Amino acid sequence: MINEPSPAAAPRSKRSRTERRQQIIDATIEVLALRGYARITLTEIAKYAGLSQALVNFHFETKDQLLANTLEYLAEEYRANWSGALERAAPDPASQLDAMVRADFHPALCTPSRLSAWCAFWGETQSRPLFQQICGAKNEHYNHTLEAICRALLSEGGYRGHAVRIARSIRTVIEGIWLDLITLSAPYDRREALATVYCSVAAFFPRHFDSQGLIGSKKSKARMAPRPAR
Repeated sequence: MINEPSPAAAPRSKRSRTERRQQIIDATIEVLALRGYARITLTEIAKYAGLSQALVNFHFETKDQLLANTLEYLAEEYRANWSGALERAAPDPASQLDAMVRADFHPALCTPSRLSAWCAFWGETQSRPLFQQICGAKNEHYNHTLEAICRALLSEGGYRGHAVRIARSIRTVIEGIWLDLITLSAPYDRREALATVYCSVAAFFPRHFDSQGLIGSKKSKARMAPRPAR
């Protein structure tokens, strides 16, 4: 559950335009998570950021403009996270699928405030074209990348299945877990969230994954090792 956020500490008297805009966007994410899309106000955002509303209006003339820029920031942050994880992963499709899954639970991105902000924007998808305008191409890129990885793993492992449907299944499991993490009164932790996704992945690729992740990887072995008694 999302708790009432505390206003940001008093900002430095002088910040660059880029730093100030980022300060306002960061505050918007926190207030959006608490208030939702429809109820958020520039007054609340300014208060949380520790700024005057006039300064917020100087950088973002309207609430809609600020929300659009916040969504653009979140979308680019998400794209950079998963694409960076993919670049750092080994080239085999199992390692790349593992990297894609883990990226969605990176500690810096998988936070209550960010997940709640995403859900607030999702809730506006049907009534406002903003989400599709900003995120449509990025979502398609993600989907096509995940589908290509699943297709390669099906071929490499000799599995039977439909790459597009498998990718869609994995993606919807992840999105469902994101909802769990912000709606349950006692949400499970990130470790359990990953294990749940891996159960789904393992159903499609059982020789490469189990509920602990990529079979044979050092990380998987470390996670499966018994913990010392306290």
